Amino acid sequence: MIRSIIIEDELKSRDVLKSLLERYCSYVEVLAEAEGVADGIGKIKKHKPDVIFLDIQMPDGSGFRLLEKLDKIDFDVIFTTAFDQYAIRAFKYSALDYLLKPISPDDLINAVEKVRKRKLDKQINQNIEVLLGNINKPEKEPPKIILSTSDKIHVVDVNNIIRCESDNYYTRFFFREGAPILISKTLKENEELLSDHNFIRPHKSHLININYIKAFLRIDNGYIQMTDGSKIPVSRRKREKIMEIINHLQI
Repeated sequence: MIRSIIIEDELKSRDVLKSLLERYCSYVEVLAEAEGVADGIGKIKKHKPDVIFLDIQMPDGSGFRLLEKLDKIDFDVIFTTAFDQYAIRAFKYSALDYLLKPISPDDLINAVEKVRKRKLDKQINQNIEVLLGNINKPEKEPPKIILSTSDKIHVVDVNNIIRCESDNYYTRFFFREGAPILISKTLKENEELLSDHNFIRPHKSHLININYIKAFLRIDNGYIQMTDGSKIPVSRRKREKIMEIINHLQI
């Protein structure tokens, strides 16, 4: 059994979530319910759950505030939220699970399955720390991002990423400092996370940080030379847009 606590200020929302858990995730036991931050902290300390379902906006503070008040986070967190897109993106950067209201049964099942498979408490703590750091930063400041490999959890500054390269269903990250990292996410998923931070996709297999463009060479149908020495092809349909971006750069 997975031992859980629901922290949500609306009774109707708590009842709906409990009903969904009973129907689709019968192996999840709801130990307690809480209506806010103070109540939630007390219930967490008393019951020591495996996972909490945590609302973002509550009368006595946010779900983030609750996490900041805890000395130790040795449980998983699934956020339940109707929050704005900036916060949702922060969850993705941090590799944490969230459920958008109204909650979909399929999304709930997938999130709970991840809890079942979670093996490292260290990863839970690191992901929470990255999330809180990103939430508390000014919106335009580049965040940190979690990159998980088979043997390590990497916390990476977005500004340190030079480029990403597709490797079938994987993506290889290349950095200004440090060795490349291969993760099990598609290039499209990473494009969605990085597109607001000066990353462009000149080719179906490449995503690049425009801050590390060194030159555009017109030979061989045109390609971009990066500061790490790599040569990035530019697809025909992307060429006009890429040239417009490059013309606005002071290289």
